[in-house]
Amino acid sequence: MRDLRPHTLRARLTLGLLVLLAVSCAAVGLAAVVELNGFLTSRLDEQLTETGNRFAVSLEHKGEPEKNDHDGDEHADTRRQATGTFGARLKNGTVTNAAVVRPTGTLNVDLTAADRERLAAVPADGRGHSVGLSALDDYRVIATRGLDGDILITGMPLEPVEAAVHRLELVAGIVFGAALTAAGVAGALWVRWSLRPLSRVAATATRVSELPLASGEVALPPRAPESDPRGEVGRVAGAFNRMLGHVEDALTKRHASEERLRSFAADASHELRTPVASVRGHAELALLHPGPLPPEITRALQRIAAESTRMGAMVDDLLLLARLDAGRPLETAPVDLTRLVLDALTDARATGSGHRWELDLPEDPVTVTGDAHRLQQVLANLLSNARLHTPVGTKVTVTLETDGSAASLKVHDDGPGIPEDIQPGVFERFTRADRSTKAETGGAGLGLSIVAAVVEAHGGSVTLDSGPGSTTFTVRIGDA
Repeated sequence: MRDLRPHTLRARLTLGLLVLLAVSCAAVGLAAVVELNGFLTSRLDEQLTETGNRFAVSLEHKGEPEKNDHDGDEHADTRRQATGTFGARLKNGTVTNAAVVRPTGTLNVDLTAADRERLAAVPADGRGHSVGLSALDDYRVIATRGLDGDILITGMPLEPVEAAVHRLELVAGIVFGAALTAAGVAGALWVRWSLRPLSRVAATATRVSELPLASGEVALPPRAPESDPRGEVGRVAGAFNRMLGHVEDALTKRHASEERLRSFAADASHELRTPVASVRGHAELALLHPGPLPPEITRALQRIAAESTRMGAMVDDLLLLARLDAGRPLETAPVDLTRLVLDALTDARATGSGHRWELDLPEDPVTVTGDAHRLQQVLANLLSNARLHTPVGTKVTVTLETDGSAASLKVHDDGPGIPEDIQPGVFERFTRADRSTKAETGGAGLGLSIVAAVVEAHGGSVTLDSGPGSTTFTVRIGDA
C-alpha cells in the first residue's frame, strides 16, 4: 500500500498549515451556521408568539369536517396569517382538526398516525418546538391550552430557515474552499522560500555524502550559504559549515599523515633492500666456506640466509604496496590471461603436489589490458594462499571466464574456510588467517593485500565468499 504521509519538512509544514486553517474555517463555519439557525428560529418563535393562536382557536368551532375539503373555511380565521401557517386542535390527546393556510384559502391536512403522535407529544408550554410532519414538512410549533380544555397548536414552516442555513453552508463551503486553495498555494510558496537556506544545506550535505572520504585527498564542496543567524535555519547552516571546516581540517591532516607514512614505507623499503641483500649474500658466502664448520654455526647461517630471504621478499612487497598507494602507473599492454593461468597452475602443482589442482578454461584465449608481471603475482599469491592455508588433499579449482567486457578469475578450494572474524579484514595488510602459522611457511600477511592493490590498480575488483568446505576468491578485470 502506498504511503501517503508527507516525508519532507516543506510538505509537513504546508500540510500542517492547511490542517490548522481547515479546522479554523470549519469552526467558524459551524459557529456561523449554528448561530444563524438559532437566530432565525428564535425570530420564527417570536413571529409565532405575535401571531398568537387565533387560527387554531377558529378550528375549535369547525366541528369535524370531512377530510381534504374546504368546508368550514368560513369559520377559520386566517387574518394576518402567513401562507403555510399550520393549526391543529387536540382534545384529550387526540387531533380533532388540522389545517394549513394556502394562497387559495384554508386546506385541511390529512395527518398520519405518526404525525398525530408527534403533535400530541408537543408540551403546552407556549415555547417553540420543531416537529417533522410527513404530510407537510418540518414546522416550528407552539402549543397552548384552549378555553375548552383542549390543546391548540400553531406552527410555521421551517423551510425558510433551513433554506437560509443551507445557503450559508454553500457559500461558506465555496469561500472556505477557495481560501484553503489560495492559502495552500501561498503557504507552499512561502514555506519553500523560507526553507531555501535549509535546502541549500541539504544539497551541500548530499554532495559531501557522495564523496569518497575513506582515503586520499578530498576536496569538499563550497560551504552552504548562511542566512540570518538569529533564525533556526541560519544556526543550522552556520553549524553545518563549521562542521565541514573541522572535517576538512581532519581530512587534510589525515592525508598528510598518509603521505608521510607512504613516503616513509617507500624510503624504508628501498633503503632496506641493499642491507638485507648484503646479509643474505654474506650468509650464503659463509656457507660456501670449504673448511668444516660446527653444526651450530651451519644452522645459524642457514637461518640467517632463510630469514634474510624472507625479509627481502617482505621489503619488496612493502615497496610495491607503497608504490601502488602513491598511484604509480603500471605497465599497460595486452596480456594473455589464459597463459598466465596455465603457468601459475603449473608452478602451484610443483610446489603443492599434495593438493589436487584443477583448471577450467574457455575455448578461446582471454586477453586483458594490464601489467603481465603484476597480474602473474596476483595469480601466484591466490594459489599460494590456497596451498598454505588448506590441508593436504584439498581440491583447488581455477576457473577463467569472460563475458566479452570483463574477465573473471575464480580460485575455489574445498578446505576448512576462512574464520568469520578474519573475513572483513582479509585484504588488509599483515592479516593472517592462522596467527599460529610458522613464519617461514605462513608469510607476512601481505599476499592478499597485494592482490587487492594490484587488481584495484587495474580498475577491477576482488571479492571473497568463504564458509566451511568452500572458499572462493573472485577477481574481475575489465577490458577483456
